[in-house]
Amino acid sequence: METLKPSPPNATPLTPIGFLDRAATVYADSPSIIYNSTTYTWSETYLRCLKMASSISSLGIKKNDVVSVLAPNIPAMYELHFAIPMSGAVINTVNLRLDPRTLAVILRHAESKLVFVDYQSESLLLEALSLFPPNSKHPLVVLIKDDSPENPSSKFGRNYEDMILNGDPNFNWVRPGSEFDPLTLNYTSGTTSSPKGVVHSHRGTFIVSMDSLIEWQVPKEPVYLWTLPMFHANGWSYTWGMAAAGGTNICLRKFDATTIYAAIRKHDVTHMCGAPVVLNMLSNVPEGTALHKPVYILTAGAPPPASVLLRTESLGFIVSHAYGLTETGGLVICCTWKQKWNGLSDVEKARIKARQGVGTPGMDKVDVIDTETGKSVQRDGKSLGEIVLRGGCLMLGYLKDLEGTSKCMKNGWFYTGDVGVMHPDGYLEIKDRSKDVIISGGENLSSVEVESVLYTHPKVNEAAVVARPDEFWGETPCAFLSLREGVKENPTEKDVIEFCRAKMPHYMVPKTVVFLEELPKTSTGKIQKFVLRERARGMGASKMSRL
Repeated sequence: METLKPSPPNATPLTPIGFLDRAATVYADSPSIIYNSTTYTWSETYLRCLKMASSISSLGIKKNDVVSVLAPNIPAMYELHFAIPMSGAVINTVNLRLDPRTLAVILRHAESKLVFVDYQSESLLLEALSLFPPNSKHPLVVLIKDDSPENPSSKFGRNYEDMILNGDPNFNWVRPGSEFDPLTLNYTSGTTSSPKGVVHSHRGTFIVSMDSLIEWQVPKEPVYLWTLPMFHANGWSYTWGMAAAGGTNICLRKFDATTIYAAIRKHDVTHMCGAPVVLNMLSNVPEGTALHKPVYILTAGAPPPASVLLRTESLGFIVSHAYGLTETGGLVICCTWKQKWNGLSDVEKARIKARQGVGTPGMDKVDVIDTETGKSVQRDGKSLGEIVLRGGCLMLGYLKDLEGTSKCMKNGWFYTGDVGVMHPDGYLEIKDRSKDVIISGGENLSSVEVESVLYTHPKVNEAAVVARPDEFWGETPCAFLSLREGVKENPTEKDVIEFCRAKMPHYMVPKTVVFLEELPKTSTGKIQKFVLRERARGMGASKMSRL
């Protein structure tokens, strides 16, 4: 093992892994993880992670080797966020819903030396490994059997709990030599393009973990419900943040609205995170459903319609809206609430909360700029520009992709690819991904604005708007909708178009409406607009007359 010179006492590398060390002392006997009938304390979690780190090292895993994890929100997934870096390796959490081909591409691109796989994803991994080129080296594999009653057999000999059992409790965990050492490798969810490997440092992750606790005003010893996948940007950094706060992690292998409400009641949940699809799920419940005490919920991933925010808060949830990317390691823009807004109507408060907001305390600078001039757009809530960021939690870069890194990190900014406006009060609002802006008759049209109107339709459950080629206008809005359960009479395309014409400028009204059982999504609830764009293109150019 590499011997490091001791750092000066005022230059110890920042790392979020130290949060666990502290939690084992401060919150030693407090619950760290609750999962079904299993409960661990923070001192137990620390010991389990230490022993697992020892066993990982004993397999020949060296500093900066990549170790991948394919698992849902179970205790092992949480523990590995500490155990893998404690061994000196880089953690790569992988999306459970990937197809075998994409998984194979990621494992080979990451050069994973070891894969931890949940028993329910074993067949997925086996198929992915079968797609490796002949004679190529496969990673070592460890099976996570979890507490499955069927005690599954496996083609893989190594077992997660056995590794903890055989680990060294006195292992000296590997601290980073530099705070810029890599900690995580995360692949983008592919909503707009093929996956890219995003590398984050110990320093950046420390900053965003602390920043996220401060901005959300998380108290000591919260009870946190894991509805956000930990494989999505490492659970927006709250995997490490909960250790810093001494929180109780309520783990769920899978969930629906009933499961969430039951867990909230049983464990007195105080905090949870989720994409807008989770808010939509929570708000589509029978009348009379309400919380016995408030639960703080942080949402991000896609701009939530104001109508969904309003419905969710009416049930007793206190919603905060934030913004982040895989490249930021967590949430770096938040709609920081002002007390003077408490006196506004519920509708107006929901409209304000739908904005992304301002940079968090840990960010250096956030702006919306005109990409042609490089200057800030006017603060009028109308002038469109690209959202750019600057701060210590930004990624080190894309793995093996200098060109991709240089395209988005230039001129002292990280260019997000998201289109937004800046309001007079300095709060920004996303209007679209740059690829999702619809140019109709020379007008830039925000699909998000059209979607926000569609979500106010009483029979619409989900809405996504993309561009469809048009012979006259160039492009026109095409709306894909799913309807609420129990709708007695389904609306027609004409009904939806007339509903929109009464609520928005006519050039923004969808010219095509397609009804689907469910809209295609990533595992984190983001609607896959690139799938819908391809479908809209496949319809051919519409032949609309001038409206």
